[in-house]
Amino acid sequence: MKAAVVQMVSQDDVMANLQRAGVLLEQAAAAGARLAVLPENFAAMGRRDAAAIGLAEARGEGPILPWLKRTARALKLWIVAGTLPLPPLGQPDAKAHACSLLIDEHGEVVARYDKLHLFDVDVADNRGRYRESDDYAHGSQVVVADTPLGKVGLSVCYDLRFPELYSALRAAGAELITAPAAFTAVTGAAHWEVLIRARAIETQCYLLAAAQGGIHPGPRETHGQAAIVDPWGRIIAQQARGEAVLLAERDIDQQASIRARMPVITHRRFFSQDALRPAHTSE
Repeated sequence: MKAAVVQMVSQDDVMANLQRAGVLLEQAAAAGARLAVLPENFAAMGRRDAAAIGLAEARGEGPILPWLKRTARALKLWIVAGTLPLPPLGQPDAKAHACSLLIDEHGEVVARYDKLHLFDVDVADNRGRYRESDDYAHGSQVVVADTPLGKVGLSVCYDLRFPELYSALRAAGAELITAPAAFTAVTGAAHWEVLIRARAIETQCYLLAAAQGGIHPGPRETHGQAAIVDPWGRIIAQQARGEAVLLAERDIDQQASIRARMPVITHRRFFSQDALRPAHTSE
């Protein structure tokens, strides 16, 4: 069975972005994909009204969630919905999370991951300063869910810099890991490929790295290079910039062989606080 990774160049017009995402998901389904991953902020880039978008969606008044459910049903496609702002369940007036939803082929939300690590950094680009925590609250849960392709672990963008999350996803049974992203052009050129390959190698999972790749309002420029990485760390599909649909089949036997020949999960060691203290030496 095939997985698809989508690359977009989303703008600040939600309906226009949904139309473009729909075209790309149709391409994925027509090519035989059972699961497709949209990039971070697929429905809007450059907007500063995340709270309002999230509140409308939570109240059932927004366009994004109904569109996702209709599209999944129409295409018989499992969709990892990049990220969209959503408040905590049952708390519509609370601060939104950067939320990645897994929607099944019947249009049902079967898993929700709230981004754990928020991008509060300074970057040497046109924008210069990024503070996701101004608009979003931190998540708190590691999420792995069953899909037709296997057990899928959910992550988002800046999470890629925190390998302990990916170790936790592997320990929870993940066989594929999604990483919808909107890496800046500067940080992406420096680190994107190294990070996605490292996370695949250390977890022995397929890494499905959807991306934004181009110029957005803000001003903001994203790196692109959406990719699918196999459990040996090989990039088996990649797109530099612009819109794209990347496809790959999961080779279950090859993945099992990699894990059997190099059983890293059984070799992991855990360290006590005493082991982390500097050693004392005597002269």
